[in-house]
Amino acid sequence: MTAATMTAPLTKPGADEGRIGLRGNLRHIGALVRRNALQIKQDPESMFDVLLMPVIFILLFTYVFGGAIAGKDHQADYIQRLVPGMMAMMGMNIAMAVGSGVNEDFRKGVMDRFRTMPIARSSVLIAKIVVEIGRMLVAIAILLGMGFLLGFEIRGSALEFLAAVALSTAFGAALMWIFILLGLSVKTPQAVQGMAMLVLMPLQFGSSIFAPPTSMPGWLEGFTKVNPLSTLADAARALLNGEGAVAHPALITLGWTVAITAVAMPLAVAKFRKKT
Repeated sequence: MTAATMTAPLTKPGADEGRIGLRGNLRHIGALVRRNALQIKQDPESMFDVLLMPVIFILLFTYVFGGAIAGKDHQADYIQRLVPGMMAMMGMNIAMAVGSGVNEDFRKGVMDRFRTMPIARSSVLIAKIVVEIGRMLVAIAILLGMGFLLGFEIRGSALEFLAAVALSTAFGAALMWIFILLGLSVKTPQAVQGMAMLVLMPLQFGSSIFAPPTSMPGWLEGFTKVNPLSTLADAARALLNGEGAVAHPALITLGWTVAITAVAMPLAVAKFRKKT
C-alpha cells in the first residue's frame, strides 16, 4: 500500500481525524482492510487458528469431556448446549490474536510507515477489527458445520440464528479493543499471549459454556452468573435452540458490549496515537 492509495484531503501526516472527514476515514479503512486481507492471502498459515480451533475444541469437549459432564447417553443434548456456548468462546480466542498482531506490527516497523501517511490513526485499528470480524465469522461457520456433523440442530428461526451470530460477533469485536489496548501496552507478542491467557482461562471455564453453573461450588456459581460469557452463551442457546428466555441474557450481553467498547476503544486509540 502506497501513499497514493491513501489519498485524502489532507497534507499533514497524522492530522486530526475530524479534519479528514468521514469519507476520507472510510477510504482509509477500506485500503487498510485490503492490505490486511492480502497479508492473509500471502500467509495462509495465519488462518490455521480459525480453521482448526473450532474443530479441535468441539471434538475434544464432545468426546473427551462430554460423557463426563452430560453422561454417555446424553451426548446429543450436550451438543445442543456446547455449540452455542462455543460461539461465545470463538470471539474471545480470536480477539487475543488481534493484540498480538498489533504488537508485532510495531516491532516490525509497519506502524512507522503508517505514521508517515496522511491517514486517521483510528482507521488502522478499525481495519484490523473489520478483518478479525471476518476471521471470527469463518470460525463460527466451521464450528456450526462441525456441530451439524455431530448432530447439532438449529431449532430457532432464521432470524434468531442471525441474531445469535450477530450478538456473538458484536461481543467479540468489543473484546478486540481490550486486547488491542493490551498489545499496545506490553513489549512483546509473547507477553500479550501470556497475559491474555490469564484472563481467558477463568472467563471461559468459569462460565456456562461447558457445564451448567448449578454443578459448580457456590462461590464459582456466583462468578459464573456475572460472567459476560455466560450471558452470551445463554442468549445464543435460547436463540438457536428455540427455548428459554432470550431478552434478559441478550440485553445484558449488549450492555457489556457497549460498555467495553465505550471504555476500551477510546483508550486504545489514544494509546495508539501516543505510541505512534
